[in-house]
Amino acid sequence: MLIFPAIDIKGGKCVRLRQGRADQETVFSDDPVAMGLKWQAAGAKWLHVVDLDGAFGARPQNLETIRRLRQALTIPIQLGGGLRTLDTLAVYVDMGLDRLILGTAVLKDPDLVARACETYPGRIAIGLDARDGFLAVEGWTETSQKTAVEVARALVPLKPAALIYTDISRDGVKRGVNVAATKTLAQAVPLPVIASGGVSSLKDIATLLPLEPLGVIGVIIGRALYDGSLDLAAAIKLAQEGK
Repeated sequence: MLIFPAIDIKGGKCVRLRQGRADQETVFSDDPVAMGLKWQAAGAKWLHVVDLDGAFGARPQNLETIRRLRQALTIPIQLGGGLRTLDTLAVYVDMGLDRLILGTAVLKDPDLVARACETYPGRIAIGLDARDGFLAVEGWTETSQKTAVEVARALVPLKPAALIYTDISRDGVKRGVNVAATKTLAQAVPLPVIASGGVSSLKDIATLLPLEPLGVIGVIIGRALYDGSLDLAAAIKLAQEGK
């Protein structure tokens, strides 16, 4: 199982939000590039990056910071936040980003999702961010009437690279991963699933490992790494050894 350390960028800084709320922000570093290099040095095989300003503003807002991250790191990077047009995707592909995450577009512009998966096969992931089981979009400010499983099943023919499932109520508060919901999603579709939201300890990773045969290929970790309650190297070791 892969461990994805998260870098959320807001105003050019590395921050973490509580349950996706812009008014619940903690700044952990003024230098996202230095943080990315730190996680790479600790053994990360992938980096998960979110342009929070882009997510709230519906267009890229931290292009230069993300460009510097890509130039500085050698590991693959997946990016989400403000990806609403094919032109924007092309900018990031040309920049060298390895995987791009579409979230709001899944509900607001399904044609874009279809075209993106066709244009960039194997490089488009889908962010399924759920509040009480229902998808939230526009930087989590709007909650829809569609469930994560319902939307995921409709996406299967497009063959996205992965589904990134986040339980918003657990994001940034270290309440533990929603294992049951992650398992339900993985069982519902023949697509790779990456868990996100709530990781607080090695125990949370251990509870996800039995889901690997179902297609849960990784987990994203944010706040727990930044406040020191979880060591990245130890998390990677556990995920690789499976015990």
